[in-house]
Amino acid sequence: MLSMLLNGNGEGSTFELNFADMSNDIQQIINHSLTKATDYSTYREQVAELVTQGKNTGPEQTEALAEYTKLNDRRMKRLDKTLKISEADENELKAQANRRTFLVLTESWCGDAAQTMPVINKVADLNPNFEMKVVLRDENLDLMDAFLSNGARAIPKMIVLDEDQNVIGEWGSRPSTATKMVEDYKAAHGGLSPEFKQELQLWYNKDKGQTTVTDLKSLIVG
Repeated sequence: MLSMLLNGNGEGSTFELNFADMSNDIQQIINHSLTKATDYSTYREQVAELVTQGKNTGPEQTEALAEYTKLNDRRMKRLDKTLKISEADENELKAQANRRTFLVLTESWCGDAAQTMPVINKVADLNPNFEMKVVLRDENLDLMDAFLSNGARAIPKMIVLDEDQNVIGEWGSRPSTATKMVEDYKAAHGGLSPEFKQELQLWYNKDKGQTTVTDLKSLIVG
């Protein structure tokens, strides 16, 4: 986006002005989304309640999305109880003195989110300087569109903010190893088959959140 502005305008001063305007707009979007954000515990309660109602988050209500929500509720519940972070990783994360906010875009039906949000929460719980905030993608499309993944509204998407709510990094929508698996499969087959999606979930189960922890450390540990 930056190079497009530069090439289109051709004037350094004009580019700088547009860049500043764009940054201000994004900051306003982030600040507005934060006013609507919940913590992870509240989000989990929301998902659990939707399961009892046979519903899902988002404007589109379907039986399939409700079933995915039910499955993801079980996944998150299991990971909340069983997820472990190594002592070495814990020590590094606990030693961070800078305040960080993890603003996460998600929806209840997203399988990748169910496999990674418990990890983000576990990391956030390690350090009082860390805070996890959750917003729903379809209620915050302006925020989502400011942080697309390869042009797509892919979730989960985590935006890392400093103490002044400035963006210092972003992550998503999958752990790095899973991202490469998906990219390689798409390059070879043109799309994702049901069999591959099942293979991806098996990878998540085997990885036990460790790749996500490593990815998050690269954003957080300075």
